[in-house]
Amino acid sequence: MKYAIYILAGWNLITFLIMGLDKYKSSHGKWRISEQTLLNCSFAMGGLGCLLGALIFHHKTSKWKFRIFLPIGLLFNLSVIYLIWYYIL
Repeated sequence: MKYAIYILAGWNLITFLIMGLDKYKSSHGKWRISEQTLLNCSFAMGGLGCLLGALIFHHKTSKWKFRIFLPIGLLFNLSVIYLIWYYIL
């Protein structure tokens, strides 16, 4: 169980850094990470990292897709964690 928490925290750190990297690339006119990839990271148990990355880096916060789906991704992640904790452990 302890390792699962470390893996989840590490993955959320990676998704946070991915949001920061995309913000850096957007401000320097470089090749970007697709919006679909960013949203997929959010729903693939990286919701907290993506949401914090969006808020801290002020990245994608004006796009309606991200204003709706990042919080939904976080709620989905929390629901999965709850179901695993309640029914499996």
